[in-house]
Amino acid sequence: MQVRMDNALLPAGVELAPGKARTAALFRRPSGAIEDAINTSRPAALSARGFVLMRGGVPIIVDGHVVGAIGVSTDTPIHDEDIAKAGAAALETK
Repeated sequence: MQVRMDNALLPAGVELAPGKARTAALFRRPSGAIEDAINTSRPAALSARGFVLMRGGVPIIVDGHVVGAIGVSTDTPIHDEDIAKAGAAALETK
């Protein structure tokens, strides 16, 4: 599912958010972890084509299996990550 705010700041977010979710799902970790690796110890990760290597993607993992992901693209990378984490937390079974 994809949802876009009517007055979204950047129309590009409609492309970035699903890419962040896909990246998180396929790497089995938040997309921010990949961004951190690029900025510190693994610049070679930039060569991974077809991924959005930016904060805002969070995998949804159930019983050790990735069952989906949430991708968010708003005004700042920190907000993107916080919102994605909140969405994933809301889906957790208690």
